Amino acid sequence: MAGRLAVIGAGLMGSGIAQVAAQAGWEVTLRDLDDASVGRGVAGIRKSLERFAAKGTIGAGDVEAALGRISTTTDLGAAADADIVVEAVFERLEVKQDVFRELDKICKADAVLATNTSAIPVTQIAAATQRPEQVVGTHFFSPVPMMKLCELVRGFKTSDAALDAAKVFAEEIGKTVVVVNRDVAGFVTTRLIAALALEAIKLVESGVVSAEDLDTACRLGFGHAMGPLATVDLTGVDVMLHAARNIYTDTADQKFFPPELLQRMVIAGDLGRKTGKGFYDYES
Repeated sequence: MAGRLAVIGAGLMGSGIAQVAAQAGWEVTLRDLDDASVGRGVAGIRKSLERFAAKGTIGAGDVEAALGRISTTTDLGAAADADIVVEAVFERLEVKQDVFRELDKICKADAVLATNTSAIPVTQIAAATQRPEQVVGTHFFSPVPMMKLCELVRGFKTSDAALDAAKVFAEEIGKTVVVVNRDVAGFVTTRLIAALALEAIKLVESGVVSAEDLDTACRLGFGHAMGPLATVDLTGVDVMLHAARNIYTDTADQKFFPPELLQRMVIAGDLGRKTGKGFYDYES
């Protein structure tokens, strides 16, 4: 099926999606607001590909071949010819709605408009367009080149054709798909990890256990590859805060109300690995 893909947002998620699609033969347009952002995105892709090449996972020639399939732009209009558009911008409803409102004007009629949101109901994002049947959730996991799962989410009006096209795309770029049939905030995976992570944060906040011991308990007791607090540091403390708020707003379920510790960490700028400090210190 390989065709034309536009990725909106050149951060960690967007660049990861662009990388795996380019490796699978897709012609990719990577768009962000400024040249510095898209430059950082491409630099990250090159570094990731070269790491795979150094390990022998891909050939040296595959690095340049994949990069050669990626073009960059700051013009959202470059998405006009894309068969699939994946939005991977900041996890805030109004920001995503603004992007989809513009994509609705720009993209061809049969383009699938996908959102990489991890917690915002797809139906709310699709409501910004005149073609909600073409909007679908494609929740990839970070780091995208390593994580095999894609959570495919059907909005209230998502058509079978759009869902099928998104499934083919995700599988073609090497992902295993699970389908979420009802568009609830947090879907399946984010709702589960948020419930675990928020309870873990409350236990640490109240002094019941240290972050290190809590994560050790989850690794050794439950067989988790990574404890919930280390996972929050990896994905972003701010990302967890936004996810929790989105789920709480949609459900009014008290267990998803963000703990004070989580809120204060975000205010203080302790966002996890990307800032060098979260529940753990990464600066040393």
